[in-house]
Amino acid sequence: MRQVAESAGGVRIAYERDGRGDPALVLVHGWCCDRSYFAPQHAHFAGERAVVSLDLRGHGDSDRPDPGDPGCYTVAAFADDVRAVIRHAGLRRPVVVGHSLGGLVALACAAFPDEVGAAVLVDPAPLAREAAKARFARSVAEVAADHDGSWRRGFAARRMLATDTVRREETIAGAAVVPAAVAAEGMRAMAEFDGAGALARAAVPLLAITADEPEPALREHPGVALGRTVGAGHFVQLEVPDQVDAMLERFLRVVLPGATRA
Repeated sequence: MRQVAESAGGVRIAYERDGRGDPALVLVHGWCCDRSYFAPQHAHFAGERAVVSLDLRGHGDSDRPDPGDPGCYTVAAFADDVRAVIRHAGLRRPVVVGHSLGGLVALACAAFPDEVGAAVLVDPAPLAREAAKARFARSVAEVAADHDGSWRRGFAARRMLATDTVRREETIAGAAVVPAAVAAEGMRAMAEFDGAGALARAAVPLLAITADEPEPALREHPGVALGRTVGAGHFVQLEVPDQVDAMLERFLRVVLPGATRA
């Protein structure tokens, strides 16, 4: 059922909720995506626990504030959206699961243990790889000028393996749906996010599921459980949902053994 929560500044955040049982899962999509990009996990887990999928501000059915407003599209602002949905949906310390940009948002939420029980980073955007973050920073101007969407479609295509087939063309085309100015601020948010600091502030269990070798900041952090998929590019939750779902299920059983199901 589609519902709407009010985030900071009166921004309306659209979300869907299904199932029941604790801990709930809150699924957070990546850059230039929407809540449908976690559809396999939403359907899989809703049979045993509450599941919420949301559209971050500027995406999907949620409000699109003026990207010229300072701080409107930071990771902290996106995390406010998630926490607003948690409160509106009446969830008790859910597990926040985020892909790409959403992985950074999930990590930011991990600093609030009274509201969040655990966080899962699904092939997250760069946390502390300075070279990668610098490339993202240099790309902000290109994204802002990408009014025909060609830069973003190319960016999405390069995140995939040649063998990736699930929603391939839809994902590539969908990368250009978000207005260029909003997409640019999302790129800036990833470039400027202090991933190392967020890892240090995390106060709940963490799982990172990556398509490639995890970056050093994740490998070296003693509080992060690591999982890696096989045979998929960046959109692992779509291409190999069985692998992602199995790791999520194991994490829930082992790390949160008191979890209840429907």
